[in-house]
Amino acid sequence: MFNKYNVIVVGAGHAGCEAAAAAANLGSSTLLITMNMGVIAQMSCNPAIGGVAKGQIVREIDAIGGYTGIIADKSTIQFRMLNKSKGPAMWSPRTQNDRMRFAEEWRLQLEAIPNLDMWQDTVKEVIVENGRAKGVITSLGIRIESDAVILTNGTFLNGIIHIGEKKFGGGRTGEKSATGLTEQLVSLGFESGRMKTGTPPRIDGRSLNYTLMEEQWGDEEKSRFSYTDVAMPTEQRCCWITYTNDKVHEVLKTGFEKSPMFTGRIKGLGPRYCPSIEDKINRFAERERHQIFVEPEGFQTVEIYVNGFSTSLPEDVQQKALRLIPGFENAKMYRPGYAIEYDYFPPMQLDLTLETLKVKNLFFAGQINGTTGYEEAAAQGLIAGINAHQKINDLHELIMKRSESYIGVLIDDLVTKGTEEPYRMFTSRAEHRLLLRQDNADIRLSPIGHKLGLISDERLRKVEEKISNSDKLVEHMKQLSVSPESINDILTRENSSPITQKARMFNMLTRPQINIYHLAEADTDFKQILDQYDKESVEQAEIKVKYDSYFEKEIEIVNKMKKMEDKEINPNFDYSSLTSLSIEAREKLLKVKPRTLGQASRISGVSPSDISVLMVHMS
Repeated sequence: MFNKYNVIVVGAGHAGCEAAAAAANLGSSTLLITMNMGVIAQMSCNPAIGGVAKGQIVREIDAIGGYTGIIADKSTIQFRMLNKSKGPAMWSPRTQNDRMRFAEEWRLQLEAIPNLDMWQDTVKEVIVENGRAKGVITSLGIRIESDAVILTNGTFLNGIIHIGEKKFGGGRTGEKSATGLTEQLVSLGFESGRMKTGTPPRIDGRSLNYTLMEEQWGDEEKSRFSYTDVAMPTEQRCCWITYTNDKVHEVLKTGFEKSPMFTGRIKGLGPRYCPSIEDKINRFAERERHQIFVEPEGFQTVEIYVNGFSTSLPEDVQQKALRLIPGFENAKMYRPGYAIEYDYFPPMQLDLTLETLKVKNLFFAGQINGTTGYEEAAAQGLIAGINAHQKINDLHELIMKRSESYIGVLIDDLVTKGTEEPYRMFTSRAEHRLLLRQDNADIRLSPIGHKLGLISDERLRKVEEKISNSDKLVEHMKQLSVSPESINDILTRENSSPITQKARMFNMLTRPQINIYHLAEADTDFKQILDQYDKESVEQAEIKVKYDSYFEKEIEIVNKMKKMEDKEINPNFDYSSLTSLSIEAREKLLKVKPRTLGQASRISGVSPSDISVLMVHMS
């Protein structure tokens, strides 16, 4: 029935869509298998993309040649740049999205890729011969052969949904779970575990009183995720903020004895930084209220996502508590919140390419690796799709470095340190976050995407033009000066010390209160120069000037660490023969099989003295 494919991708969530698109765009004949073609790229939880650190990941995906940023832009109903009051390393783009349009745009994008086929079915087994993935067998008993397989099963592996004392099999509300695959992988020697996540109830927006809530609009000057000129919706939708209170908390507590989380029916660990509402009022009992974000799920639908009210309490308790929140007095529930428990595979069983260590040409991406979030999943899918294609064509693998991307931090953290709870990206996880900003993702990563073949010559030229323009602007500011007469009124207005003699624009811009448009206000000739450049080039030039000395120090640190990162270790190195290593270090090194000395140094349980032993031996 089927011809042999180069790559088979199992699961059409955010990881699966990016994986399939990448492999197919690189030239591999690709089959994307999903249990339900009606919910491709479903936003199972909140209808939003990006946020702190996650927004940086989306811009990196776009810079390499992935689609999440493009799809987010096409379906955005509101855009906000978070943390603008802080330094640019913290700026994080975020969109509210039309969840139905998001899924539709992803499907249309996938259908436009020539090398990509789709098939609706459930994969029961990976075909493994001589330690190598050779295809899959589906629930219909169909054997489909391939050169590589990528598993992106999300929350579907032996998924169990919990609502109060009720529990039933499912990978998502209204969809069945996937069985059989975990058991096969365990029989092959893989270690598996259980995790949990949750979602809040969905509400009929017509039943809410928005006058009792705070409005939250997006940025007036709307930006975008993608570095392309993809068309975006012109209108924006409002979100709202409200709060729980003591009465809400008291009602919620009445359901604790039936909570699957508190009674021990759920064994898996949930996301630490996105706790359920019952977990929040239990852990933070001293707080009188918790913030609730009221988010529309699209332009046309009236369905509302109650962000901050994730719960698995009985549905009657959810309904009663919700109606005590200001603005929710007459709330009608479309569906209750629930928790879902599912299988995952600890990611220390992977190589940095996301290929499994036990079975060649088998890749894992997304929640199967213990992560949470659309963005983290999409990034892994993109890298897995690229590396599956590269591997079967004997091309150079793509391993992202921690010093060049958040994606590199994400994968290195997973593979090197593992995770026992759902992993979420934060800016604090990236030690070089000053260099890994959302504004320069194209500069950092587009050359990589172009070399692979995912970024066009035209897009690379745009990046080179941005670099050239920002450099020219910086040179202008080094050459031009402002006089006290032209700038002092502006300095006084912005609470900055006046000057007594002419000063270089470059030096003036290093002042925290002064931006590049203040300089244009003080000097009409410079304003004319500035008007010749696009917004991104101007922003890039300003950031370069303001943080120039910090960048130099950070680059110096990266270069020092690069010596360890570039020191490769033979994957077949026999650590057990080095008796001068600690027992724990030998065990961890044998398990992880680090690619480099730098990666080895980040493994929990491997001490600096163990690294010294390795360095001596390798020398």
